[in-house]
Amino acid sequence: MTTRRSSKPLAGWRVLVPRGGEWGNNVSAALRKHGASPIVAPMINFAASQNREELAHAFTRLEAGEFEWLVVTSSTTVNVLTGHDVSVPDSTRIAAIGELTASAVSLAGYRTDFTPENDTSSRGLVKEWTQAPPSGAVLVLQSESADGSLATALSGMGVKAEFVTAYRTIGVAVPIDVAADVAAGEIGAILITSASVVREIQEQLAPLPEGIVVVAIGPRTAFDAREAGILVNVIAEYRTAEGLVDALVELVVR
Repeated sequence: MTTRRSSKPLAGWRVLVPRGGEWGNNVSAALRKHGASPIVAPMINFAASQNREELAHAFTRLEAGEFEWLVVTSSTTVNVLTGHDVSVPDSTRIAAIGELTASAVSLAGYRTDFTPENDTSSRGLVKEWTQAPPSGAVLVLQSESADGSLATALSGMGVKAEFVTAYRTIGVAVPIDVAADVAAGEIGAILITSASVVREIQEQLAPLPEGIVVVAIGPRTAFDAREAGILVNVIAEYRTAEGLVDALVELVVR
């Protein structure tokens, strides 16, 4: 692998991209731009919520205007909203957590009323809402595997928030040859995008070989990785596809 400064600083690098779809395509394009060879091997997929009646009831109440705020926690949540053809009333404001989520909200034809500015995670949402917390009911749509930190924080602020599972995250086995390449040190870097990906890496690929570079999409993901015994080399400054790749480039050219 080359670490010299050039227009292709990642030339010679093979990088594991653990998610497919549009996100994986965007990351792969950014990696190729810098000379890397992306290895797309989705380690997670998404399935419908097992409690469909609860979700349908929440959508009925949302369309009836019962909530002051709708908190959208991921682009997958947006897919669930569009898949159910949910119409969000003008009286309900939408908070999107993360730049990718905000972009997905807009592309789906919804408006984004609030996105945390500095820290684009749920922690940033809580920090900024602390100044003027919502007075009405809040609906939070999230993954089944989401931890309880947001619920605890909003409850501590006195916010009347209802948390409803919009989808499930399920593991996907990586191809045998990809797992073998990771074990043999043939893949130079791996991008970690969520706690769900952390779990799959721990189950399928751990222990990671010495020398592999691990890039985490944000502080929370880095914390989850370290808790799982995975060494994180660099944390992306921005929680985007480009931010992940830029973090790897900056590490390489130092």
